[in-house]
Amino acid sequence: MYTKTEGIVLKELRFRDTSKILTIFTRENGKIHVMARGAYRPKSKLIANTQPFSYNSYYLFKGRNFYYINQADIIDSFYSIRENIHRMMYGSYMLELVDLSILEEEESEKLFLLLIKGLKILSKIDNNYYKFISSYELKFISFLGYRPSIEGCVACGRKGFKNFKFSINQGGIICPSCSSNEPYCENMDISMYKAMKALLYTPLDKLSSLKIPKDTTFKLHEIMVKYILNKIERDQFNSLNILKSMNNNGGE
Repeated sequence: MYTKTEGIVLKELRFRDTSKILTIFTRENGKIHVMARGAYRPKSKLIANTQPFSYNSYYLFKGRNFYYINQADIIDSFYSIRENIHRMMYGSYMLELVDLSILEEEESEKLFLLLIKGLKILSKIDNNYYKFISSYELKFISFLGYRPSIEGCVACGRKGFKNFKFSINQGGIICPSCSSNEPYCENMDISMYKAMKALLYTPLDKLSSLKIPKDTTFKLHEIMVKYILNKIERDQFNSLNILKSMNNNGGE
């Protein structure tokens, strides 16, 4: 059975001497595993189409255990992401988010289009990575069905309180009275709250209009990582461990 679909390569695994097993996030079929036979051969036509970040139009044949590439036409290589170490690591985190959050062959066009848009924007930026990735995380987790509740206390519904925290378990801001009974909360202040609201509702390509201190976006990013890990039931993101090491050595 043949199928045509667009897809983004999330990761690659060498198979025997010359082939690859790819994890591809497709528009119509969700996350699938694809065999790229001969992709490691020096003259293979599939070299560019099987790199992580590569966005292609694929003609696939579905076998018993894998899909197989019959033809691949590149749409965007996102080569500029691989030219910059910070872009590449934040981009790797975006790919890992999809890989760990989506079940195999679970279609999600919203997340597919978000990833495409996110990679296009990431390929052009050189700073403010925390602002970008915090906004991306907020949109990503919202499309997964866990949009943070920020209009009132997630536990009792109360509004208008000035001191609050963010409940990782319940997924939203929580008032002082309720937070005393909630074991997994992160501290927030009014500037972080305003930034979260702005980053949640501002399109990724309009983020330049937002003036948010780097320290604020960094703290939001840390909260969102804990929140996402909680909801997808994972312990860590390998790409973020590398990023943390880089940032401790002077990167953003």
